[in-house]
Amino acid sequence: MGVQKDVVKFNVGGRIFQTTATTLANAGRDSFFGALFDDNWDLQQPPNNRQEFFIDRNPDCFAVLLDLLRTGDLYIPSNVPERLLYREAMFYGLIDHVRSAKWGPFDGNRLKLSRSVTGRAPGDGTAIRAGPDGGCCVAHGSMVHIFDWMLEEHPPINLDYQRVNDIGWVNSEHVLISACERLGKGDGGMGLFSSSTGDLRYKFNVVHDNQIKSYTAGALSFSPDYKIFASCKGRSNEYGIGVWDQVTGKQMDFFYESPGWSLGDADKLQWLNESNCLLVATLFPRKDNCYISLLDFREKRMVWSWSDIGAPFTVDEKRVRDAIAMEECNSVCVVNEYDDLGFIDLRINGGSVRWSSRSRLLKGKMPDEPCYPKLALHNGQLFSSMNDSISVFCGPDWVLTSRLRRSYGGSICDFSIGVDRLFALQSEENVFDVWETPPPPVI
Repeated sequence: MGVQKDVVKFNVGGRIFQTTATTLANAGRDSFFGALFDDNWDLQQPPNNRQEFFIDRNPDCFAVLLDLLRTGDLYIPSNVPERLLYREAMFYGLIDHVRSAKWGPFDGNRLKLSRSVTGRAPGDGTAIRAGPDGGCCVAHGSMVHIFDWMLEEHPPINLDYQRVNDIGWVNSEHVLISACERLGKGDGGMGLFSSSTGDLRYKFNVVHDNQIKSYTAGALSFSPDYKIFASCKGRSNEYGIGVWDQVTGKQMDFFYESPGWSLGDADKLQWLNESNCLLVATLFPRKDNCYISLLDFREKRMVWSWSDIGAPFTVDEKRVRDAIAMEECNSVCVVNEYDDLGFIDLRINGGSVRWSSRSRLLKGKMPDEPCYPKLALHNGQLFSSMNDSISVFCGPDWVLTSRLRRSYGGSICDFSIGVDRLFALQSEENVFDVWETPPPPVI
């Protein structure tokens, strides 16, 4: 880089700051300061023959951000409100710098509780989903509440008594909501909403026999080539997995469920990039039996399947509550009501479950209304919620290495990991917790 080392002056809200072009270049090309350089990374002159660049912004926040560019460390003095600093960082294009300094690389074994956010709607939570910008969205009944990465709430989305089944982030500006069909109203299915205003952008239709059908949409998943997958349950033959184009909203395909199988009631969808297949899991207690399968939409067939049909009622397979594919291990991880982890070999069709981790030995008193365990895989670590805690498993044998526990709020009904945060939605007090990895200590 041909960065000049001359002293640069800024007048920010009446205060004069001096720094070097080298320090400013640390902000990167996409920042406010990057725009002050030409294509050769030479600093341009202030406009109107001034000796300094004038910026009509908060000088206290500018001082913090300038020090961040100089040292890489973030120190926020007591007189600077944190949210004000975040807004100023967004103006200068330094949000990523602030986040990198505030949080270290995501590590489930080092997570610390950052804050708890009280819910805004009555009733138990349905789902929580981490957003691509570090925020999240939370579903409670027919309401969806959206929070940005500063955890400030945007206008809520109200589906007028239609129960929300799942939510997903299309991008930082749009969320996708699946909801129950409302009989007699023709409402239900899926809709794309603005995350900032809550406005409906468009609805996703299911077409069967050249007719638009009313349907209930359930679990959601996305693929890197901008496809949306949703479990669908109609009134006649529209049972299965629908596929839509994320950009146009047009239906692209529909995988109708096989006789004796259950796809339209699926609790979990997961797109597998390496195998180019979709994991579909319909689990207890939605159905008396559990069904897990891999669908190949190129060949229009089910290429792998497992079910607990035929297993004795007393065995653990009859109580599978969640499932997640682990492509690198060629297996599907499942969890039962005791928080036991089991693994099914993807290379064997209809194989048995190999139960590995017996976490029930570590659990405390069962709550009166326990929530069903959930699974997540992130950065090579496996997470499993159980009652009021989340267990972290690591290594090739998935050894229990730590537990995240927060007593306030009751059992964890759902959790989600995104960017550099873990969000845990608790049931009794309608609250969600935010867990972050602290930065490494300064030596």
